[in-house]
Amino acid sequence: MPDHSDIASPPQALLLAAGKGTRMRSDLPKVCHPVGGRPMVCAVVDACLRAGCERIVVIVGYKQELVREALAEYGDRVEFAVQEEQLGTGHAVMSAAGVFPEPTRAGTDLFVLCGDGPLIRSETLAAVLGRHRSSGADATLATSVIDDPDGYGRIVRDGSGRFVRIVEQKNATEDELKIREVNPSYYCCDAEAMFDALAKVERDGLTGEYYITDIFEQLLASGGSVGVIDAVPPEDILSINTLDHLAEVDAIFRGRQSSGSGSGPVGAGSAS
Repeated sequence: MPDHSDIASPPQALLLAAGKGTRMRSDLPKVCHPVGGRPMVCAVVDACLRAGCERIVVIVGYKQELVREALAEYGDRVEFAVQEEQLGTGHAVMSAAGVFPEPTRAGTDLFVLCGDGPLIRSETLAAVLGRHRSSGADATLATSVIDDPDGYGRIVRDGSGRFVRIVEQKNATEDELKIREVNPSYYCCDAEAMFDALAKVERDGLTGEYYITDIFEQLLASGGSVGVIDAVPPEDILSINTLDHLAEVDAIFRGRQSSGSGSGPVGAGSAS
């Protein structure tokens, strides 16, 4: 079990931003499409900064020069790792292993988030981090209960309500597809435990990909602990897979900006 006794140590963040987003009908990397007038990945970086992250590493791949340009305003507060092949979320995170040297991993609270989720709130990240530290878990994931879970990974629990695993929709059984508690991809992990578990993850036989979600089963199988917190408002997990989705999320985001709910840019040189 990781040592979270030094609660003053700031968290770090790892953002997945290497994908193309083929359904967006654009050659622009998905995370570079604008939400609130800025590339959507900027909103995720801002939320991490507001949540106190001292280090943010963005995993890039497809047309990475455009993602780097989109994040240039943050200067050295954003670092990059490169995913050379698109082999799934687990492979993406492993691509960043080199920027988290083994001696620095133990006791490091690391958020793993998606760069295409601009409705993320710093308050949600704070809640996840708080649960992660108070429970002493190896990894903590936030969930959401939504009316239409189509397209999302499902949270599988046992008869006592304990977390068992995350099952991707394409791998889910008929009964699992009925589960309304879903995975919005908000994780907080002890970096050492995460990379150790990820090294044991096998390639999915159906898709040929490595899933970051498989680390939770690996942690439980090795005697580790996984925390779960229902902390993500349903509105916040709207997926952006098409231009219609993009317009819907943009409208929500701009509505928050106009109401002064803290969605505005942090920008380089600002206090987090």
